[in-house]
Amino acid sequence: MRILITGGAGFIGSNIAFAIQDKYPDAKVYVLDNFSSGHFKNLIGFRGEVITGDIKDKSLWEYLRKHFSFDVVFHKAAITDTTVMDQKLMMETNADSFRYLLDAALDWGAKVIYASSAGVYGNTPAPMREDRGLEPENIYGFSKLMMDHIALDYMKRHPDMRIVGFRYFNVYGPRESFKGKTASMIYQLAVKMMRGEKPRIFKWGEQKRDFVYIKDVVRANLLALEKDVSGIFNIATGEARSFNEIIEILNRELGTNLETEYFDCPYDFYQEFTQADIGRAREVLGYEPEYSLEEGIRDYLKFIR
Repeated sequence: MRILITGGAGFIGSNIAFAIQDKYPDAKVYVLDNFSSGHFKNLIGFRGEVITGDIKDKSLWEYLRKHFSFDVVFHKAAITDTTVMDQKLMMETNADSFRYLLDAALDWGAKVIYASSAGVYGNTPAPMREDRGLEPENIYGFSKLMMDHIALDYMKRHPDMRIVGFRYFNVYGPRESFKGKTASMIYQLAVKMMRGEKPRIFKWGEQKRDFVYIKDVVRANLLALEKDVSGIFNIATGEARSFNEIIEILNRELGTNLETEYFDCPYDFYQEFTQADIGRAREVLGYEPEYSLEEGIRDYLKFIR
């Protein structure tokens, strides 16, 4: 089995690379990354090969189509910073490049498993379900929704092609530290509190998110690899938890009693509440999250330390 992982030096991509290396030791795995937000240290111990390139470069895909062949493509490369306002750059990187990838996958006869986002739902009512509430608040969410539209079009025009899209909710876990300011709030709060600094969050900490641990995300990707299915699925826990609860859990796990500082949210596109309906992923993929927020944070702290 020959596997390509775009964005493979990034957070989710590198975790998938190591999971495949462990579970499928005979697979030939290639990572494609331009190292803009990914980092080589995420790949220490990786035994495959690295291809350096920019996914929005059409000539890169022409080169890959000519010189390589893959059975599966995990497409995790993207601009993931939701504060980027350059609409042209966002659409070229996230949406237009996806067409190049799908055309290459058609040539290869490869299954494609790609990253969409809960950002497609904006502030529509929860629980968020795949077939409704598609009203993104920013260009990032819109670019991911356009990726879903492209994927559905390819599924319709090429019914033998297998394409799986995952609308990730708030993913956290090991190998995200190199994302900097776009790393999860769980990571950022944990690091501050481990330094003895007070946690700072937007007023008044009652914003709720569906936080999903990276190990559950990786398992969803392996299920998609193993099953003969196509479709778009929410990947989350199905439970919404507040930022105040994160701080309570961290204080308890770290043995601290740090007081929270609150400040005004500077964004007008902020998602106040996200919670996924994961019924479709359960039914079609057999996906079931194994980590509650408490269990995920407890496991994650071992890596952060």
